[in-house]
Amino acid sequence: MAASGFTDLREKLKSMTPHGETRRSEVSQSGYGRKRRRRDSDGEQSDHEEQRELQAHRVKSCVKQSSIFSAEECQCIESKIDEVVAKAEKGLYREHTVDRAPLRSKYFFGEGYTYGAQLEKRGPGQERLYSKGEVDEIPDWVYELVIKKLVSTRVIPENFVNSAVINDYQPGGCIVSHVDPIHIFERPIVSVSFFSDSALSFGCKFQFKPIRVSEPVLSLPVKRGSVTVLSGYAADEITHCIRPQDIKERRAVIILRRTKADAPRLELNLAGDELFSNFSPSRRKMLRAKRSRQKAGPDAAHRPRVLEMDKEENRHPSLICRHRCRSGVSLDGARRKFRDPGRITKRERR
Repeated sequence: MAASGFTDLREKLKSMTPHGETRRSEVSQSGYGRKRRRRDSDGEQSDHEEQRELQAHRVKSCVKQSSIFSAEECQCIESKIDEVVAKAEKGLYREHTVDRAPLRSKYFFGEGYTYGAQLEKRGPGQERLYSKGEVDEIPDWVYELVIKKLVSTRVIPENFVNSAVINDYQPGGCIVSHVDPIHIFERPIVSVSFFSDSALSFGCKFQFKPIRVSEPVLSLPVKRGSVTVLSGYAADEITHCIRPQDIKERRAVIILRRTKADAPRLELNLAGDELFSNFSPSRRKMLRAKRSRQKAGPDAAHRPRVLEMDKEENRHPSLICRHRCRSGVSLDGARRKFRDPGRITKRERR
C-alpha cells in the first residue's frame, strides 16, 4: 500500500473514482438549481396572485349591486319576458330584434348592432349600430315596470336608457368573455336579473370543444331581482362573462344602456354602393341593412343561430376551407359543404 504511494485505502478508492466527487458536486449544484428555480416559480406565482387580487379589488370598486325588485315585481316582469319569447316564436318582431343561439336568446329593443362574422374586419371597435327602425322599440312595460323604478331609486338618471336587451338563458347557457363596445355605449351598464340566481364572472378565458372556462379574477353572485351597475375598470378594462356552470336554471337579464351620439351606424341607402364602397361585393350584400317594415317569418330570422363564440369557426368559409383542404377535400367541395352543413359527401359515405 505504501509502495503505491497511498497510506489510506480511502485515498486509493477516491483516486480510482475521480468522477465521484464531481458527480456529487453536480448533483448538489443541480439540486440547488432546482430549489432556486422552484423559489423563482413560487415568486412568479405569488406576483400573479397579487395581481389578480389587485384586479379583483379594482373590479369591486367599480361595481354596484342592490336588491330593488320584490318577488311579486319579479313575477310580473317575468311574465312579460315570457310574452316577448312567445311573440318571437310567432315571428312578430322585426328581423334584427331577435338573435338565437343554443341555450341563449337575445332580444334587442331600441337599438341593435352587428358583430362577429357579420363584419369585414372583426374584433373590438368594429361593431356597428343598425339603422334606425331596424329593431323594435323598447316595450312600454320595460319603461313602466323596470326603468321607472331604477330612476326613482336613483340608479340611473331620467331619459338615460335608449337601448334594452333581454338575454334569456337556458340551463348550461353562457355568454363568452367580452367588453360592451366602448365606442357604441355610454357608461354605466345596468343589468337586472330575473327567474333565478346566477353569477357574473370577470377575467375568464374560454376554450372550446369541449367548452372550458378558466378561474375568474372575480365572480359576483347575482340574485333574482337584483341590479348590477358596471362602470370604470369593471366596464372598460376587464372582460365579463356568464359561465355555463353558473346557469343552473332558466335565467333572464334585462340590460339597459345608452348609445353614444357619435356611435358608428349602418344606414339605409337606396343606391347601396356608396355606403359599402370599402367592402368586397360579398360583404356588401351581408352588411346592407334590410327594410324593417316587413315582419320576419318564424323560420327566417328567428331560427337558432350559432353561438357568438363559435361564429369565427362555423360561419366563416375561409377557415373551414383551410381545414378541408388540409384533409384532401377540394376548395369547391368545402364551400359546398359550408353552404349545406347537413350534406354528406361521397368520402363520408365510405
